[in-house]
Amino acid sequence: MDYYALMMRFNRFPGLVLLVCALTANAQAPDKKPTAPLSSALDSELFYQLLLGELNVRSGEPGAAYSLMLDAARKTNDARLYQRAVDIALQARSGDSALLAARAWKQAQPASIEANRYILQILIALNRIGETLEPLKREVAASESKDRSAAVLAIPRYFARASDKKLASSMVAQALADYLSAPAVGVAAWTVIGRMRFEAGDVSGALDAARRAQALDARSEHPALLALAMMSPQTPQAEALVKNHLAGQSQSEVRMAYARALLEGQRYAEAAAQLQLLTTEKPDYAQAWLIRGALEMQHGKPAQAERSLKRYLELALAQRNDAAHPELARGLTQAYLSLAQIAEQRKDYSEAQAWLNRIDSPGELLNAQLRRAAMLARQGKLEEARQLIRSQPEKSAADARLKVAAEVQLLRDSKQYRAAYDVLAQVIARHPDDLDFVYDLALVAEKLGQLEEMERLLRGVIASKPDYHHAYNALGYSLADRNIRLPEARQLILKALEYAPDEPFITDSLGWVEFRLGNLEEAARLLEGAFKAKPDAEIAAHLGEVLWTLGRREQAVSIWKEGAQLNAENETLLETLKRLRVKL
Repeated sequence: MDYYALMMRFNRFPGLVLLVCALTANAQAPDKKPTAPLSSALDSELFYQLLLGELNVRSGEPGAAYSLMLDAARKTNDARLYQRAVDIALQARSGDSALLAARAWKQAQPASIEANRYILQILIALNRIGETLEPLKREVAASESKDRSAAVLAIPRYFARASDKKLASSMVAQALADYLSAPAVGVAAWTVIGRMRFEAGDVSGALDAARRAQALDARSEHPALLALAMMSPQTPQAEALVKNHLAGQSQSEVRMAYARALLEGQRYAEAAAQLQLLTTEKPDYAQAWLIRGALEMQHGKPAQAERSLKRYLELALAQRNDAAHPELARGLTQAYLSLAQIAEQRKDYSEAQAWLNRIDSPGELLNAQLRRAAMLARQGKLEEARQLIRSQPEKSAADARLKVAAEVQLLRDSKQYRAAYDVLAQVIARHPDDLDFVYDLALVAEKLGQLEEMERLLRGVIASKPDYHHAYNALGYSLADRNIRLPEARQLILKALEYAPDEPFITDSLGWVEFRLGNLEEAARLLEGAFKAKPDAEIAAHLGEVLWTLGRREQAVSIWKEGAQLNAENETLLETLKRLRVKL
């Protein structure tokens, strides 16, 4: 019988066609090692059994299909039929049946890596974590020596959805016990044990595992990356492991990850130092130049930022063939926007426009238009700028929010506080639960002198979202700035710091309230730390006033000059200099 011709009559069953082709090819190719005895090659009875199984799948009878396919697998001892039986059971969400078929497959073919992997994954999916030890051991042992570290490092992915993380951690540790001292695999084994412990909430155990892994090979990136995942103010030991790795022959990706972790922790000066090291060690690392440029902009160093951003563009555009990749497209857009902003700050609007014209990513065109609107406002064309923002199409709710935020910022920068209040009030009327806009409305209300309204709004935000640290800080700073209810102001700011430790602007608020309370040395200490972490004109204004009051006047003037270089138009700085009758 010509079974290939017969199959053409059943071309609606691609799964069956593939199975039959594989079985027939297996039977007809004597030069290939068969996966099943030739005596069990495809015959008419088996063909129709497979056909009936696939028909049952199509007609919504997976139980019958599973039984037929598993029976065929046992008759032929063919791995593809065992796998098909497992897949049918999984599609029918019958985990127990899938496990039965996978175990039958493993029993028939004890050396099958694929059958063992199915058993492991099904047990995890069924949350039978306590039964995973032996399959996990076999999974590692079956890998070739040269690939064993990679196989070990892949283990956490298997248990990503396991509900009992502690039991999973225990099973993994037992499965890897024989590899912990092995020179080639020990680092990977200890790293994976550490990662599993960390996911189970055992931070001290995870740190111990990371230390043991690094003791085996300080040059390996894996313990350092584990330590980076654990980095926090509460686990300084993790950062020590990262630094230990970076002190030796480290990979640039680890230093980059460390810089990102420092940025997330708002440790900007330290992040900048790491990026400078990275761009020195590996000057062709494009992403490092981009982030370095953004930090230099933030620290009021436009000339340095411009050089860094142009270096990024030089490197990134050399990869232009990959520009369709979203990350690269976003990076290019960020660089163009930043360079446009630098040109705008020096009032070179034609150059700024030229940078914006280079943005060609469809998803970033809105940001380019918002930057153009900011330039118009800077040139005194506020209404034209507002119209440009409002005319932009909205592809998502996020676009709509971005447009509102941009318009409000333009109005605030132009000191059009009543108009900003009206825009926000209209949005909040439609979206009363949008706490970010409620918070913005509170800040605008303060500018309008509506202090009771500001406090009511901020307390409403705190009631709705008790961890909204910006609201605590804003209310506490407002009280301190008006020199009223200072103990309450201090408590509010300390509460904000509980949610955002070491945040420079909140530390600035605490320094200011300490100044109002007369604690000058403590105020100076706090404000010096805040200014070091985040050079900013407003922090400079506060620090300078504290130093001035302490009699350290030359130092105060020096700090104010730094603040003026960062932002010569900052209201707080200008008001401070005017009140103290200081000319820079």
